[in-house]
Amino acid sequence: MPNLPCEEGAIRSVAHAPDQTRRGRWVLAATILGSSMVFIDGTAVNVALSALQRALNATVTDVQWVVESYALFLAALLLVGGSLGDLYGRRKIFIIGVAIFAAASAWCGFASDIRALIVARGLQGVGGALLVPGSLALISSSFCEEERGRAIGTWSGFTAITMALGPVLGGWLIDQLSWRWAFFINLPLAGLVVLISLARVPESRDEKMVQKLDGWGAVLATVGLCGIIFGLIEAGRGGWRALVAGVVGVVALALFFVVESRSEAPMLPLGLFRSRTFSGANLMTLFLYGALSGVLFFLPLNLIQVQHYSATEAGGALLPLILLVFLLSRWSGGLVAKYGARLPLIVGPLIAGVGFGLLGRGGVGGSYWVTVFPAVIVLGLGMAVSVAPLTTTVMNSIDQSRAGVASGINNAVSRVAGLLSIAAMGLVFSTVFYGRLERGLDGLGLSAAERQGVESQRAKLAAARSEDVRVQRLIGESFVGAYGVVLWIAVGLSVASSLSAAALIESKPKPQSAV
Repeated sequence: MPNLPCEEGAIRSVAHAPDQTRRGRWVLAATILGSSMVFIDGTAVNVALSALQRALNATVTDVQWVVESYALFLAALLLVGGSLGDLYGRRKIFIIGVAIFAAASAWCGFASDIRALIVARGLQGVGGALLVPGSLALISSSFCEEERGRAIGTWSGFTAITMALGPVLGGWLIDQLSWRWAFFINLPLAGLVVLISLARVPESRDEKMVQKLDGWGAVLATVGLCGIIFGLIEAGRGGWRALVAGVVGVVALALFFVVESRSEAPMLPLGLFRSRTFSGANLMTLFLYGALSGVLFFLPLNLIQVQHYSATEAGGALLPLILLVFLLSRWSGGLVAKYGARLPLIVGPLIAGVGFGLLGRGGVGGSYWVTVFPAVIVLGLGMAVSVAPLTTTVMNSIDQSRAGVASGINNAVSRVAGLLSIAAMGLVFSTVFYGRLERGLDGLGLSAAERQGVESQRAKLAAARSEDVRVQRLIGESFVGAYGVVLWIAVGLSVASSLSAAALIESKPKPQSAV
């Protein structure tokens, strides 16, 4: 389906096409609510990690897997989800994804131990991989090119406001009831999305698509990502398993690209990357979302375990960031049509980088309004300037017949960025934390038994507990020191994202078809 001018049948203003506009509003409502489940889950679960550690006696590695098992299957199968939608119908695959996600959310809520929770989170990732690419593909196939930027900006903004409610509501439920309710909040949303989609959302597909799915590509992508992430997360424990898994992962990903280059119906059409803008947008996505995901994993742990915020307060701490994305996304999406995407995509990540740097101010203690709020405001402004133009650039740089695949690729890149950053930053964080803790313990003159008691808990990081006030202070200071290193890595990634945009993004990209 080519890019349609507004007068040829795509959704227009209310004055010209009231029926189509009403249909477009229903499409936006369904896709916003559906995507919001995925985004709410990511932010709300981060707030729940501290409670999970306590309730299930989990280490930091365990809670890393709670996050990573979800992100792993989401990232590995997003491309399959986009292809399935293009082939069998975007609305159909979107609804199936919502149903799987809801069932997995219920399983997470009823999980009796950490292993069951990790498996259920993986199933959630499968559902998310089906529904997320369908969201943007349904929008792109329903709106003309002139209106698409604002429609995507609206999607980005309203998705952001539901993300804002997720951590706050999730934190409140954790404080008042249980961490299990961080998952149960998805169920009513899922029911509403299915009802709207069945009643009001039109079906669309790529009629020219080859009737074949890339099974080997899906298997190799999953094995490759699993191997690399396992190797990074388990590297801190040592042993040969992490090394073997990493090598297998690298080999599988190399084979994945070979298979994709020869496949008749690749899940990753390499021809799309002939577009300089499409390649640049995905590269800057990798850097920017890698920075954001890594920081947002450790920030709630810092606020709750070191700064002693409640789960509700930690969830509310990021509210200004998400509100700014909501309030400014439609405006920043409109800038693409008027001025082009290149300038906001250069400036936005730089502003976000300043926000990451500001989060490193202060140590243990300090007022939220002095140590966290200014950083969150700056970070929110940077993300608001970046998100809608970035998404619009991706969707406008390719032919809309491949909207599902393009959406899947960009979402997969953002999820892979999160996977790699949480695993890699976790390794760096643990190394710095352990080093600082060991050096600090050397100077405290503890008995062998007291020192052994502290070191046996070090895998819990800031969740480790000691009756010695000096040791407890040292644990907090070691955590803050390691957190500062992670923040500087995020600053570097933000700068790399901006440089990628400057080098590769064109102001007015021409759509690129896959061949």
